[in-house]
Amino acid sequence: MAKAKTQFVCQNCGTVHTRWAGKCEGCGEWNTIVEEDPMGGIGGGPGKTPKKGRPVTLTSLSGEIEEAPRIPTGMSELDRATGGGFVRGSAVLIGGDPGIGKSTLLMQAAAALSRQDHRVVYVSGEEAVAQVRLRAQRLGAADTDVLLAAETNVEDILATISEGKRPDLVIIDSIQTLWSDTADSAPGTVTQVRTGVQAMIRFAKQTGATMVLVGHVTKEGQIAGPRVVEHMVDAVLYFEGDRGHHYRILRTVKNRFGPTDEIGVFEMSDRGLREVSNPSELFLGERNEKSPGAAVFAGMEGTRPVLVEVQALVAATSLGTPRRAVVGWDSSRLAMILAVLEAHCGVKLGQHDVYLNIAGGYRISEPAADMAIASALVSSLAGLALPADCVYFGEISLSGAVRPVSQTAQRLKEAEKLGFSAAFLPSASAELPKGSKGRWTEIESLPDLVARIAGSGNRFRQAEEDE
Repeated sequence: MAKAKTQFVCQNCGTVHTRWAGKCEGCGEWNTIVEEDPMGGIGGGPGKTPKKGRPVTLTSLSGEIEEAPRIPTGMSELDRATGGGFVRGSAVLIGGDPGIGKSTLLMQAAAALSRQDHRVVYVSGEEAVAQVRLRAQRLGAADTDVLLAAETNVEDILATISEGKRPDLVIIDSIQTLWSDTADSAPGTVTQVRTGVQAMIRFAKQTGATMVLVGHVTKEGQIAGPRVVEHMVDAVLYFEGDRGHHYRILRTVKNRFGPTDEIGVFEMSDRGLREVSNPSELFLGERNEKSPGAAVFAGMEGTRPVLVEVQALVAATSLGTPRRAVVGWDSSRLAMILAVLEAHCGVKLGQHDVYLNIAGGYRISEPAADMAIASALVSSLAGLALPADCVYFGEISLSGAVRPVSQTAQRLKEAEKLGFSAAFLPSASAELPKGSKGRWTEIESLPDLVARIAGSGNRFRQAEEDE
């Protein structure tokens, strides 16, 4: 029998190396490569004779389709992010920064399901039972029938939840603390994490119980451990937020049973997380309507329209290389907008520092924010305050043209609901809300937008002089 070769696995990305090295070639991290036994953990390793397989039944694509049964939690924001509730027999991975509120969210969800007569098991590998009980008392969940355990061994956890009635929901906090007798490496390593997740997913598929796994994140904000864990589970949710703000966003990045672009918005308080049904009011709550450099962007998060304020500051600089500071947006896209403004509109920003901020710590990844960003930059440079009742959205191309974006009607309806009566939008937008009384200004190119902003500023100054 061939001798099994020792392999070296990176504990950050899971890349397998033939020999030890100080730096991983896969992710570039230092001192993360650890020697592991390929016979331990998953599979039998080299030298093991595979058994003969059995044929499986093949079927066609046509046939009856059964909708996946779900367990609604009663928390509307959590149900929105998961696509209507937890699917029975699925595995959900939730990641987020330390102290962001992952355990708080799951404790509230466990209490809500327990009040609906669902059997919920909460397994904590990082806290003692007394510490979890203190959190439950603070959240008002101590009177529920949530079953609690503090254990890290995979075999003991499976033996515990397999006894008696099948649980409807099992929460594992967290996967980095699990360890199995079948793997020789330490807890938190790639082999242990992969072995523990596989065992939990296998239990969920065999019994129909929903498995929720909490995962640590790296300093870059990604789930710690091998990316294969994200491929194994059915849904991946990220719990995001800023320590300087009270709001939290539960963002879906993978969902085999629902949409992947929905978000749930919560507000952190001393009694836990409170659901925010209208996030636009949250991000526009402290808006200064007379300040130059502020524009309201009508964006979309999945099926939910969100209005957020974009703030820009353009100031003259004496440095050889002007500063470009961005918070909440893509810095490369800001460089593109600045280049288009200078090339097609004659707006010279080469001798100015540019600071861009998305109010409330919100993060925008939608290209439709280009027009709002450009409007805020021109407003700050000219010292002209934009109309307080106007929203902006549209994608800007390198030629200076304004391209249409999707879901125009939903954006405008949300703006009207919050008191905005005007909008600057792409000229090719076909879907406008019917029966609307708003003033919609269609923009064909970026020079047209700059000219209208300058014209509105001249009219505003003329009105002040007449008064």
